[in-house]
Amino acid sequence: MSMGKEKGIGLLGTVTYDVITSDEGEVYQGLGGVLYQTAALSAMEKNVFLFTHLGRDLVSPVEKVTEGWHTLEKTGIHVFTGPGNHVHLHYPKKGERVEILESVVPPLDPHGVLGSLDRFQMLVSVFNSGFDIKLQDWRRIVGAADCPIWLDIHSLVLSKELNVPRTYQADIPWENWVVGVTYLQANRTELGCLLGRIGQDFCEKEIIRFGQRAFQSEVKAVFVTLGKDGVWVLTSEDACFITPSPIDDVEDTTGCGDVFCAVTVKNLVEGADPLTAAKGGVELATRAATVKGIEKTYTLIRRAIRERRHE
Repeated sequence: MSMGKEKGIGLLGTVTYDVITSDEGEVYQGLGGVLYQTAALSAMEKNVFLFTHLGRDLVSPVEKVTEGWHTLEKTGIHVFTGPGNHVHLHYPKKGERVEILESVVPPLDPHGVLGSLDRFQMLVSVFNSGFDIKLQDWRRIVGAADCPIWLDIHSLVLSKELNVPRTYQADIPWENWVVGVTYLQANRTELGCLLGRIGQDFCEKEIIRFGQRAFQSEVKAVFVTLGKDGVWVLTSEDACFITPSPIDDVEDTTGCGDVFCAVTVKNLVEGADPLTAAKGGVELATRAATVKGIEKTYTLIRRAIRERRHE
């Protein structure tokens, strides 16, 4: 579907096919990666321009799941003959999840994004694999963009190894990726890597100091997601913590940070300040933990939007 000259959200990331296991022996498999943000934005009826490299084996599944997403522009999807990004995610009872990346697609060619920048209200970049785009190409995009940019660090802090458990890295030159970005997102473990404190606890003051470092790179707001505990929202003026409402029927937390990203971006584009925008993001991300998979996430958010319209 073509959206003519309408503006919307530019979305850069990697589509994955995830096999998710747990210590309890549960197994789930399905599409993931940047499709979570795509699903959430499409469900909220925002125009989405998706830029991704896609393995040929994932073309049919992606076409099937996105068939009814009428605000999604797919011309930025480039198909390769080899396999797509296949990921095994294991969630132990305790500790961090284990990620094994079994195959990857080549990094994104920036030309499609560069040629479409005038159509973006905001550009959202999510490093789902860590192989998503080369630094020099990312710098070209940031340098040319006139719109705000949201960056989710995510897998940038993971080792670039295939077929073995990926390890977190503490020597990432993150400022090179962040300078010029408007909004920065990282979770608890990722922030530990950026602080050089892998696997260690850190306090509120250290989170705030990290925000101050980010502001020196032109970042306007930092969002630190702490899972079920909540989200820190840092700006140069203030630091606020959002505590989510408790839920009892957690089904799967995969993609919750992605839903938070999409909803917060939508709210920012519509004029909300970072704290107000993030409150809406936390609310729907919490609800997203009650379902599993891309399709159910899309349906849940569509239902939530309809409910609000009838309030």
